This record gives sequence, structure tokens and C-alpha cells, in this order.
Amino acid sequence: MPKMTDRERLADLEARQRKMVEEVEKTRRALRGKYANIVPELPVEQLTEREFRDLLTAAIRVGGAAAIAALKPLPDASATPRSIPTTNPKPPAKRIPATSTA
Repeated sequence: MPKMTDRERLADLEARQRKMVEEVEKTRRALRGKYANIVPELPVEQLTEREFRDLLTAAIRVGGAAAIAALKPLPDASATPRSIPTTNPKPPAKRIPATSTA
């Protein structure tokens, strides 16, 4: 087989790179789909959509093992009422009437 020119080699490498990117995306979608199939089995309706998203984002950010280690010692949600906040809320901001500049 004759030796490829630099231009042909570059075109071949770029084609391989495109195929690799497509394969990575295909595999990523498959894995995410597999994880998404787990969600219907979980009682996620106990969380707000924001809580669910924030929980997953934080777990992904710190890593699964660290997230599990941090959450395991906490009591079950059924042991603590959800309606009572665990931290002291901030007092309402003082309202100062606006002054007219006219």
C-alpha cells in the first residue's frame, strides 16, 4: 500500500476522531439511560424537583463515595418532620421607605 500523504493521514485521523466522539456520546447516553431506569423504582416524589437536581449535582460533584459517606450517618427523612426547618431562618429584612428624588 502506498504511503499516505500528510493531508490524507490528517483526513483519516479526523474521520477516526469523529467516530470516536460519536461512540463516546452513544456510550454516555446508554449509561445515563441505564441510570434513568433506576429512578422510577425510587420514591423521588418526596423531593422537590430542585432538591432532586441539587442532590444529584452535589453527589456527582463530590463523588459517589464521599456523598454516601456524608449521607449515611443522617437519620431517615421519616424520623424528622419535613415541615420544620433544621436551621434558624433569617429574620425578614427591614423595610425602608423609598425617598422621592423628584
